[in-house]
Amino acid sequence: MLLRHTATPVTERQALTIQPAKTCQPVGALYAALGIHRCMPHSHGSQGCCSYHRSALTRHYKEPVMAATSCFTEGASVFGGQANLLEAITNIFTVYSPDIIAVHTTCLSETIGDDVHQIIGRAHEENRIPEGKWVISASTPSYVGSHVMGFASMTKAMIEAFAVTPKRRGNHVTIIPGFVDPPDMIEVKRLATLMGLKVIVAPDTSGVLDTPQTGHYDMYPSGGVTVDQLVATGSSLGTIALGPIASGPAARALDVKCKVPCTVLPLPIGVRATDEYITALRSAGGVVPEAIDYERGQLLDVITDMQQYFYGKTAALIGDPDQLVSIAQFLTDVGIRVKYAVTGTPGKKFANRIQAATGSDSIIARDASDYYYLHQLIKTEKVDMVFGNTYAKYLCRDEDIPLIRTGFPIYDRIGHQYFPIVGYRGGLRLLERILSALMDRQDRDAPEESFELVM
Repeated sequence: MLLRHTATPVTERQALTIQPAKTCQPVGALYAALGIHRCMPHSHGSQGCCSYHRSALTRHYKEPVMAATSCFTEGASVFGGQANLLEAITNIFTVYSPDIIAVHTTCLSETIGDDVHQIIGRAHEENRIPEGKWVISASTPSYVGSHVMGFASMTKAMIEAFAVTPKRRGNHVTIIPGFVDPPDMIEVKRLATLMGLKVIVAPDTSGVLDTPQTGHYDMYPSGGVTVDQLVATGSSLGTIALGPIASGPAARALDVKCKVPCTVLPLPIGVRATDEYITALRSAGGVVPEAIDYERGQLLDVITDMQQYFYGKTAALIGDPDQLVSIAQFLTDVGIRVKYAVTGTPGKKFANRIQAATGSDSIIARDASDYYYLHQLIKTEKVDMVFGNTYAKYLCRDEDIPLIRTGFPIYDRIGHQYFPIVGYRGGLRLLERILSALMDRQDRDAPEESFELVM
């Protein structure tokens, strides 16, 4: 009901955000940490913050997400959380026995100014960290950036902590997959393996947040990148970073530390972006097998067969910047015109990337923005479909527009934990979802005399 009071025309705002199109940095940092085998994420802040971060990921993946917290009280909030973190490190290794503790900060500890690196050094001095165990950290203040940038910070931290400059290069490639779901990471690995390459995917949440029901609980599932693999990233032939915002910083850090050349690509969603990924794998020594050509041909066949349903349709996008850029390019390739693209993640290059991906400078693209702004745009000039997470369902219901759920978080549907949208197979699934939304709407709105069996 409140959405019906959204004002038009569009008003420009500088100091007010209404329903931001993002969540906070620690959520992304926690997700990245879960991509390390036998790692316990640790939230250096209040218990309430950690509960929110865990619940956001648990509701999205429908899996229990574990994390520890420094449990700040009034005293820690005033005098600092060093004592809390030192005690937490001791307790976590004693009770839960992880191989790694990955500490991320929150707005509270960042505002106080806790020096987490110094505290971890103190923990080493006091022998609180057992032999063969590690504690790493990333600065992730909740009041700036977004979950995508938190993911990037923790991924960079794990590379800086573990990658070692080798005496000689290995025969493997490091892939930094970006803020994507486990099935997307599996698909990224599958394509590289089909091409005959040995790869290390870091972080890797497959086998962690998509596990089967076995009847018993494993605090540390079998998935995730291992410490040995993280060390070996320093001897890689090269690094492929998928998504410049989420993966670029870690790839560049590996280049600086270990002189591993990096290639930063868009997320491989759709034909063109996946072609770029396959080309990068070929440059690393891979050979394109017939199976990949076959999958690409299937995707092209569906695009050709269903062109009549896509052509001339309009779309609005809201979500994470790396994902929106690739989706915008894919939609443009199949004949759907992107009119609006809104992300909550700050980044001055976002509008230019969207315009380059679509070949149009008439698109309204805005970073560090919110759902209210997108709703104003849609009320001014309607679109045929919206791509976004679960929070977009409210404006879609209010404006009677189909919603194709993409991004994070998705609380009210399943499938994103198990089926990819990257690669040629992922492109097929995304097209099927778009077609289903359009055809369901056509069936719903068709008058009796035009309700057809074959569409």
